[in-house]
Amino acid sequence: MSFQYIKELPSPEQIHKDYPITEEMKAIKDARDIQIKDVLEGKSNKFLVVIGPCSADNEDAVCDYTNRLGNIQKEVADRLILIPRIYTNKPRTTGEGYKGIFHQPDPEKKPDLSAGVIAMRKMHIRALKESGLTAADEMLYPENWDYLSDLLSYVAIGARSVENQQHRLTVSGLDIPVGMKNPTSGDFSIMLNSVVAAQGHHRFIYRGHEVKTTGNELTHTILRGAVSKHGNCIPNYHYEDLKRLLHMYEERHLKNPATLIDANHSNSNKLPREQIRIVKEVLHSRNLSQEIKDLVKGVMIESYIVEGSQPIGKENHIYGKSITDPCIGWEDTESLIYHIAENC
Repeated sequence: MSFQYIKELPSPEQIHKDYPITEEMKAIKDARDIQIKDVLEGKSNKFLVVIGPCSADNEDAVCDYTNRLGNIQKEVADRLILIPRIYTNKPRTTGEGYKGIFHQPDPEKKPDLSAGVIAMRKMHIRALKESGLTAADEMLYPENWDYLSDLLSYVAIGARSVENQQHRLTVSGLDIPVGMKNPTSGDFSIMLNSVVAAQGHHRFIYRGHEVKTTGNELTHTILRGAVSKHGNCIPNYHYEDLKRLLHMYEERHLKNPATLIDANHSNSNKLPREQIRIVKEVLHSRNLSQEIKDLVKGVMIESYIVEGSQPIGKENHIYGKSITDPCIGWEDTESLIYHIAENC
């Protein structure tokens, strides 16, 4: 056989039992879930800021970062909802490279997914306990949802997963907002078809069972830019792009039409400081039209303690600096969050 079965992963039920959350943490999540849901449903004018490192590779640095966000959240609570990016699974274009803490709890060592399941849950629990903020994670593996279902307030489906049937059907059973990114081709129709599928009800195979879902009406879109056939990045956060997306939403009569703008990736050509300019332009576009303001519910920003990125390696390792895509640093992050609060 081509498959070698190494070992069976612990079940989500066992992981929840071994690493439980407190009633206080559950209450925080319930309250934040309602706040975020109200934004997506148009009941609240608050603005979502999904922000944090490209990959959550180090528990201490990630919790240091989220604690800083927690302190700012108290100051901007009347305008913004800060959602830390604690991305424990990283899709890779070629399959090569660091795939996140779920694969490698220690980036210097070989993959250990059993240890990774524990590491990612412990990190999310600690971040929530210390910062008071529930987080976002990316769904690389649909079956991972159950390990973090009581902790996450937001899930993103990446550009390489958005066309996958299992991702779409799994999202239809989630009870929190899920953002579907446009594929790397930039096709809005594919992205919106994914939203249609996720908002519907389905019957399918999940974790060895036949299951049925009722649909997730909080599923929405994320614009992350595109890549041309020549490999050039094409942004899709401009006013004209937003008008086009709004029109396509109206054609499909979807529930809770909404989008978030991913300021990095192909929108910024992975130049992290461009995110600052892009976010400001998005805020400007929202202020030009009430329709666009109602559509654009938030932004996604890649940010960490130290600006830039670094290769994996213990030698000269810089605490709080990304080992995947480059990010803006804390000083710029803090300034940008306050700017968003003043102009959203």
